Amino acid sequence: MSPIELNKRQEEILRIVKGNGPITGEQIAERLHLTRATLRPDLAILTMAGFLDARPRVGYFYSGKKPGHDVTDTMNNMKVKDFQSIPVVVRENVSVYDAISQMFLDDVGTLFVVDKNSLLTGVLSRKDLLRTSIGSQDLTAIPVHIIMTRMPNITYCFKADSLIQVANRLINQQIDALPVVEELSNGLKVVGRITKTNITRAFLSLSESHEL
Repeated sequence: MSPIELNKRQEEILRIVKGNGPITGEQIAERLHLTRATLRPDLAILTMAGFLDARPRVGYFYSGKKPGHDVTDTMNNMKVKDFQSIPVVVRENVSVYDAISQMFLDDVGTLFVVDKNSLLTGVLSRKDLLRTSIGSQDLTAIPVHIIMTRMPNITYCFKADSLIQVANRLINQQIDALPVVEELSNGLKVVGRITKTNITRAFLSLSESHEL
């Protein structure tokens, strides 16, 4: 089994906890000039991996890598297919106005754009739509394919991918959601989505089941 590779922010969190533990998530976030919500996935990964211990109303302690093989095995066996959500997709010719409406109606932060064959061609984030809506442009006249992030600059994942690998991918790319795709001969079909919220809930449920 390959070791978990930590990103720079996770290594910085460990350094802070080593030198200042016990320390709360809010205090760690303040030292990094980030919000507690931004750090939540990192803290969940570090706790599940055994680098940190967490105690209610006390904070985080550095524990080093635990020999808890049962927890590590469970983490590595958590797959995208078991935690993915239903994707919200729009067609390339949909207007920016309609895309904004769709985003609010479905209460999501990311829309996946598909072509007439329902294959993935782009991704729309809140920032993309907000950036376009500032100004005097007619949002009903701008199709989303003008402003979306296009292939091949889209990060995606597959059902069989490890949840912890996808979690690090989200954090490293600084994005909120990935399309879960199925590879076809003519392109990628969107079959789901995985978000930071999905992953955080999964790791927190693991924490409870293993009494960490």
